[in-house]
Amino acid sequence: MWAILSGIEGNLTAYEAVLEDLSESVESLYILGDLVGIRGDSDKLIQRVQFPYLDELEPNICLGWWEEQCFILHGIGKTGEPTELIEQYGTEIIKTLWNAVSHESVEWLRGLDFGFVELDLLLIHGSSISVSEALNPQTPAWLMLDRIQRMQVNQLFCGRSGQTFIYDVQEGSLVDSVQTLDHQHTQTVSTSNKRVVGVGNVGKEFGKATYTLYHPHNNKVEFKTVIY
Repeated sequence: MWAILSGIEGNLTAYEAVLEDLSESVESLYILGDLVGIRGDSDKLIQRVQFPYLDELEPNICLGWWEEQCFILHGIGKTGEPTELIEQYGTEIIKTLWNAVSHESVEWLRGLDFGFVELDLLLIHGSSISVSEALNPQTPAWLMLDRIQRMQVNQLFCGRSGQTFIYDVQEGSLVDSVQTLDHQHTQTVSTSNKRVVGVGNVGKEFGKATYTLYHPHNNKVEFKTVIY
């Protein structure tokens, strides 16, 4: 059984509560991005996941939206300006995030993966194209299918929306049509059953953490809520 977390956002208390909730049958632990944030103590949380206790699992961690914002502020991101950060939180948040995550922690975060492919699953923060994309129950089916097929998997587990959900894309076919001045080209693509799972959010809502358990042997998904 796997435990899949996302959105701890520096909330060490919430992370400890989830670890306490995990059963001994959990064999793998994943954190799908947003390990750090503007609340809590991100540096202490990073030290905690770097050095788990002897009886704990070592977490597999990938990049999230907040990590990407840290990279931009430290001049090592894909873009030079924290446009998304300012649009969502205002300019005052720049100093807050800068002070919340040390340069040493940012350097460690640089070594994290964009995501993980395990069995027929993609485990990722946002989607196969961006950490910023928040797949959710209102996302069109064609877009969900595109994000899954880009990685040639059957299931996608993500955390950007912060929601817990299961989105099934049933077996069927998609028709692509491209028309130019000269002719029209149509292509039909058959698809098998696909699934997108939102894994919840651990640290954003103080006092309440949500995460996901996945059973690889029977493909079962179970959502968990921890009140702390």
